[in-house]
Amino acid sequence: MDFYLNLLNDKERAPDDQPSIGIILCAEKDDVEVEFALKSKTNPIGVAEYQLQSKLPARFKGRLPSAKQLADAVRQAKVQA
Repeated sequence: MDFYLNLLNDKERAPDDQPSIGIILCAEKDDVEVEFALKSKTNPIGVAEYQLQSKLPARFKGRLPSAKQLADAVRQAKVQA
């Protein structure tokens, strides 16, 4: 996690942005495993539990990009790089 946060902070973060935080999403939360896995980390890291949904909640419909829009954005970013 530190590798990605350090890279993001060094290459993408603007001078007036706050430091990035890592977010680890887990199907189950094991407090002991999290404690020991992250004990020596110095960057802020959030750990959360999540539940998969079989369909998109109504409040998100129309707010998220489609799979095609995401693929197009990735292609465009690759061309610009």
